[in-house]
Amino acid sequence: MIRPLVAADRAAVHDIVARAGNFTDDEIEVAMELVDEWLAEGEDSGYVALVLADDETSKSVKGYVCFGPAPMTEGTFDLYWIAVDPTTRGRGLGRQLVAAAEEEIRSRGGRLLLIETASQESYTATIRFYERSGYDVVSRIRDYYRPGDDKLTFAKNLGS
Repeated sequence: MIRPLVAADRAAVHDIVARAGNFTDDEIEVAMELVDEWLAEGEDSGYVALVLADDETSKSVKGYVCFGPAPMTEGTFDLYWIAVDPTTRGRGLGRQLVAAAEEEIRSRGGRLLLIETASQESYTATIRFYERSGYDVVSRIRDYYRPGDDKLTFAKNLGS
């Protein structure tokens, strides 16, 4: 089941993001700031945070996605975070989360979803995941994050 993130899920989401294997401590901190904003302000935060879980309990959380409308655009959304428990990878859970985000974005009048990620080797599986999910690389900024680590922007037209 995919449902909105609730306060009881916070520790499980932190654990998943921390164990994902390619996020720095600073990135984990930012991910959790968005979770906290969602928990404190809900829709007014400018974010939507969903979890994939076996049931309503936080102990069953297997993945997390966070997205929101891009400011000053009409129907463009950004996917900020997606992470799946490393012990459950390869089971299609990431695709379920992306599909749920896309469906929710369409229901909100979204027409375009953008995803930014790093180009470093530890992100190879992530890049392939986005490509297999129907996203195209639409921009590359060389040495954006640090020398040798480009910023890649993926996009998908959601057909709204």
